[in-house]
Amino acid sequence: MTPDFAALYRTESRRVFATLVRLLGDFELAEEALAEAFRAALEQWPREGVPENPRAWLVSTGRFKAIDAIRRQARFSYVDEETLDAFPAAPEPEREGIEDDRLRLIFTCCHPALAPEAQVALTLREVCGLTTEEIARAFLSAAPTLAQRIVRAKSKIRDAKIPYEVPGKAELPERLDAVLRVIYLVFNEGYSPSSGSSVTRSELSQEAIRVGRLLVELLPEAEAMGLLALMLIQESRRAARSTADGEIVLLEDQDRSLWDHALIAEGVELTTRALKTRMFGPYCLQAAIAAVHAEAPSTSRTDWSEIIGLYDVLSRLDPSPVIALNRAVAVAMRDGPEVGLPLVESLLGELVGYHLAHAAHADLCRRLGRKEAAIAAYRKALSMSRQEPERRFLQRRIDQLGERRQTR
Repeated sequence: MTPDFAALYRTESRRVFATLVRLLGDFELAEEALAEAFRAALEQWPREGVPENPRAWLVSTGRFKAIDAIRRQARFSYVDEETLDAFPAAPEPEREGIEDDRLRLIFTCCHPALAPEAQVALTLREVCGLTTEEIARAFLSAAPTLAQRIVRAKSKIRDAKIPYEVPGKAELPERLDAVLRVIYLVFNEGYSPSSGSSVTRSELSQEAIRVGRLLVELLPEAEAMGLLALMLIQESRRAARSTADGEIVLLEDQDRSLWDHALIAEGVELTTRALKTRMFGPYCLQAAIAAVHAEAPSTSRTDWSEIIGLYDVLSRLDPSPVIALNRAVAVAMRDGPEVGLPLVESLLGELVGYHLAHAAHADLCRRLGRKEAAIAAYRKALSMSRQEPERRFLQRRIDQLGERRQTR
């Protein structure tokens, strides 16, 4: 049987890459070795069969290919054989757990010697395999700018000899914030992709959850637990967030029997543990908000007052116009669109480039029967959205309002 190399690459390439970085000590060398390993697999596996442990085969093959390439270069510039012998041997296939190579790679990419934006961009690119274009859209930045940022970050790691390791307990807490931010961005790109043809990218959200679990096992701090809880609760709704033909289903219209209640229960338990520490931060509070949504039997029976109260605390702890926007939407759900609309409109100046702010504005205008204002706001949101299902949803709203306007 011919192996599904595309699926294998999606599931294994970043795992193999992370281990190759550790073994070879260089990003570019590891990337080349990864490509050579998959090239060898394409040639050999259809003829010889898929090995028992494909990941271990790819790691071992990539390492040998890299060493062979260095030996070939040695014909033109001297390379000491002792240098080659110093490359660690490929790990045993079953060796995983806390010392996971991708977790090592994340902490390397999030080293404080790198600028915060470089930490995030490098990790999204090298650990999770997002393209430069996807990262640029997430940062609202130009792709060439992001590419240069990634190149400079790699050079900094190489020139400063930043170690490829999980930091010791003494310095681990101060390095945690950047790692949490990276995991959160990866999850968000999976939960609601910035572009593309799908409502979700489950491989990214599940990858973020997997790394989040590793992090909680390594460092069971309140915010690490809070982030994992938030991701689990959000991920629990994935099956209900789109139709069979890939169209968006809003929270209020979702079939809650499709929600993964085991994930919800795990997320709620983690949230409770984190809040009991009284050392919680923004991720714990967002998890608490998600838990209120998840435990409600319907949108109409959601405890909007509790959600607003949690947003009030979150706004004091981590003020931002996006948090204020979410709070305003919750106020509209509790007190009516006529109360929420002025709150949303007061934030549009700060969120002029944020398409979800215009979508929220449009929805409240629609609910109040202000068709012209709703159409204009939906068009603004549509002009900024790059995700195809979201664009189709916004266009349907515009078409529906246009039809109603014509029949008046």
